[in-house]
Amino acid sequence: MTKLYYTAPPDEAFEEMKKACLDVWGQYKNSPGGYMEEKTSRIKDIGNVQDNFMYMLAMFDQNNQRMVISKLSGETKNEVRARMIDGGNDYYYLFEIGL
Repeated sequence: MTKLYYTAPPDEAFEEMKKACLDVWGQYKNSPGGYMEEKTSRIKDIGNVQDNFMYMLAMFDQNNQRMVISKLSGETKNEVRARMIDGGNDYYYLFEIGL
């Protein structure tokens, strides 16, 4: 792994990821125990530093990662894909989540 995974993306890509993640978490408004509120408060307060871009995506299981990724532009998908490859993810997994 190189430093790319831990490098902040352009601000536009970060904000797009943040919005997509909040949109997907918003589907779980009736979740028991405040789980959705806990996750959204973390995302709302997060800044574009180090690996926070990937941290937001990593909060989700594979199915919800697909939903987040489907909301992203091609440029932001490329930022995610490059970091996932750098992080050692298998190409099959990238295909499975739509990258």
